[in-house]
Amino acid sequence: MTGGPSAVKEGDVPPIFRTNPPPIQEIDAATSSAWTRRRAGASALAGEEDEPDPRDTAKDETIGIAGSRRLLGRGAPRSRMSPDDDGEEEGGGARLLHGSLDIWIHDARNLPNKDILSKTMSDLLGKKSPTDAIMTSDPYVTVQVASSVVARTFVIPDNENPVWEQHFLVPVAHEVSAVTFLVKDSDLFGAELIGAVAIRAEELQSLGRVEGVYPVLEPNGKQCAPGAVLRLSVQYVPVARLTMYHHGVTPGPDFAGVPNTYFPLRRGGKVTLYQDAHVPDGCLPEIRLGNGACYRHGQCWRDVYDAISQARKLIYITGWSVFHTIHLVRDGGGGKALGDLLKSKSQDGVRVLLLVWDDPTSRNVFGMKMEGYMGTRDEETRRFFKNSSVHVLLCPRSAGKRHSWVKQQETGTIFTHHQKTVIVDADAGNHRRKIVAFVGGLDLCGGRYDTPKHDLFRTLQTLHKEDYYNPNFTVLDANGPREPWHDLHSKIDGPAAYDVLKNFEERWLKAAKRTGAKKLSKSQNDTLLWIEKIPDIVAIDDEIYSNNNDPERWDVQIFRSIDSNSVKAFPKDPREATSKNLVCGKNVLIDMSVHTAYVNAIRAAQHFIYIENQYFLGSSFKWDSHKDVGANNLIPIEIALKIANKIYANERFSAYIVVPMWPEGNPTGAPTQRILYWQKKTMQMMYEIIYKALKEVGLDDKYEPQDYLNFFCLGNREAEETPSTYSESSSASNYQDNARKNRRFMVYVHSKGMIVDDEYVIIGSANINQRSMEGTRDTEIAMGSYQPQHTWANTLSAPRGQIFGYRMSLWAEHIGAVQESFTRPESLECMRQMRRIGEQNWEKFYSNEVTEMRGHLLKYPVSVDHMGKVKPLPDCVAFPDLGGNICGSFLHIQENLTI
Repeated sequence: MTGGPSAVKEGDVPPIFRTNPPPIQEIDAATSSAWTRRRAGASALAGEEDEPDPRDTAKDETIGIAGSRRLLGRGAPRSRMSPDDDGEEEGGGARLLHGSLDIWIHDARNLPNKDILSKTMSDLLGKKSPTDAIMTSDPYVTVQVASSVVARTFVIPDNENPVWEQHFLVPVAHEVSAVTFLVKDSDLFGAELIGAVAIRAEELQSLGRVEGVYPVLEPNGKQCAPGAVLRLSVQYVPVARLTMYHHGVTPGPDFAGVPNTYFPLRRGGKVTLYQDAHVPDGCLPEIRLGNGACYRHGQCWRDVYDAISQARKLIYITGWSVFHTIHLVRDGGGGKALGDLLKSKSQDGVRVLLLVWDDPTSRNVFGMKMEGYMGTRDEETRRFFKNSSVHVLLCPRSAGKRHSWVKQQETGTIFTHHQKTVIVDADAGNHRRKIVAFVGGLDLCGGRYDTPKHDLFRTLQTLHKEDYYNPNFTVLDANGPREPWHDLHSKIDGPAAYDVLKNFEERWLKAAKRTGAKKLSKSQNDTLLWIEKIPDIVAIDDEIYSNNNDPERWDVQIFRSIDSNSVKAFPKDPREATSKNLVCGKNVLIDMSVHTAYVNAIRAAQHFIYIENQYFLGSSFKWDSHKDVGANNLIPIEIALKIANKIYANERFSAYIVVPMWPEGNPTGAPTQRILYWQKKTMQMMYEIIYKALKEVGLDDKYEPQDYLNFFCLGNREAEETPSTYSESSSASNYQDNARKNRRFMVYVHSKGMIVDDEYVIIGSANINQRSMEGTRDTEIAMGSYQPQHTWANTLSAPRGQIFGYRMSLWAEHIGAVQESFTRPESLECMRQMRRIGEQNWEKFYSNEVTEMRGHLLKYPVSVDHMGKVKPLPDCVAFPDLGGNICGSFLHIQENLTI
């Protein structure tokens, strides 16, 4: 199946189209019945995986914002990926579609045969087969908004009258002239454009719902074939008409959590929220909750150790990395290393399963051990458990079995399994057991153990003596500084823990089937325990979770980023995707509910948003350039639009975002510089939206964008010289010598969490970038939860439950104190105070004078003027000690690595 001269690669901008005319006709009963009968021809697709195009990437399959303009007959092509590409000019018929699109793609009729060249060549070569007579186009449809592909049908092979009957619910926040339906022919090397249907954004806004049968047009505006049509319907629901946009978490049993997700909201149980791997007693200030009780700071790794130690039936662990040598408990109590503990439990009859990402650069070839570029030590972990009863499955991030070699290599080398979970059985009373799960950002591996003090040098001979970690230096010298590690994690004790277990089971079954027994440390046909057959393990709907009157009760929902190449449970027929709340790719089903959860929570926010995340980039379709790079997640633009809408309504709103000073690694390296460049683009886009709103309501002379949105990072500095941990070393790099001399280093923010209005929290493994949000890249898991008795709707005032205590505890860690304004995070006073503290701390961090830092919160080192323009600080263009442009640099490398 090869395309002719008019073939376009996925992502190429097609030539000029004209706007599609109104529908040819409404479908009558006879026509509908005839098309329904043809669905039988597509049923053979059930269970098949189509070969995706080798060039499938995040930016593929888009025609770009500029392309949408040309679809409506305006403008000329611009070169892709040019640093000064402005994309589509705003205005000129563009409308903001902010809300959701309810799309049905029913079927097409009389599509042209785009594979006629392949059939002709086959005839000339004398290759005949029974299927030759039906060799024709393999059509599918993509739905494009701006430069983003927001929906995609499955491929129907050899069919000029395809029937899809696929339903899509799509969140949008795009300024566009039209929603474009591109009909394509799937080819071995890319895809050939058949034609397109464009529905004007103006029409969607005025009519709400548009449906009918539309001619499929070629680039020249003519119908691609006689009678070629596409039957579809689109309904646009503005965000202001969505109930949750005005109320946040609503009281009562009718609140169903985040809609349209694979796992439902589970009511009842308990959640424990953690900051860092360990919080020593008395380390942080006292925080009072609404009921007068003191907030209790959890001790994550100690709780994980205790949960593993007390397990009687099962211990299941997923990880990007798992080190068997790690000690989870290090102060006052010691404890076994993780590997020894797991071996001991397995010898006691507990089923111990480890599902660890298989780093493709880590190998044991002919006795030569290659540790791997990412340092996950996966092969070392496998070898340690090889002759034990612990089952270790090293799981590569694999594409579908029918994917091209190019696609398989890209997926296997660039993307990872990133989930971090620990699942155990625990005491449920009355001689019964229950499932408990830990979910968050902490892998059980090196460099993760830390406390809110985030020491640089003082613990090198104590807590971190056998766990020195700082991958930012090319030459490691254990004299420091170490890289402090800040993270968020959670424990779920309730029905939602069973969904975390289900995720593990679905992944294990898929991975075990793919790899067989060759990577199992001990071959066994059935390693999973089926808890439904174990009578003393309580069921997910057991009455122990049904106390709705408990004031400290939690409701919890599990979210994922994952596709059918990594789990065994998704429906075989793509038409069933909607019933499972899955997204359909080109014959791959996707759970992207992490993205759905973030968008839903941001839209529901009424007062403030607090985010900590290792990355923060997205909504590239709204950047001032590189609009088609493919970082299409909506999170940044949703936050900016939330603030803008609050400004229009004359209401306060604050957003605080904490990121690392730079992504872990060499800050001068090409990947890091590219990520920082995207991050700056994201910041700029958000601030410009906020400034535009201020200007439109005439408040730009009274307020500035940073009165609503601020970015922070974390850093530490130790004043005292401790000779026992510091000495000059010729093995250290100049960068490390600089950091050691100045006694400073960033605190690495590895968190993946968001708090909304002190009533709702999301914590998991997902970063805010395309890798984590798309669902076909890194595999992720997260939980979203709230306490029904501690919401704005229930208390009619600011909640003071566990989520409030958690945020206040995080701020106490970062600031070094608790201040009264912190209880009102939405207020202008609090926003300006946090910004002022961050600026003062940056001056201490950057100064030539070495001083002890009480707090770690630093204003992110860029300048933002009153019009929202983001620029380098006048006296600090590069990061202290290590260098690297703070605003990043545009370097031509594979963008899938950096978005």
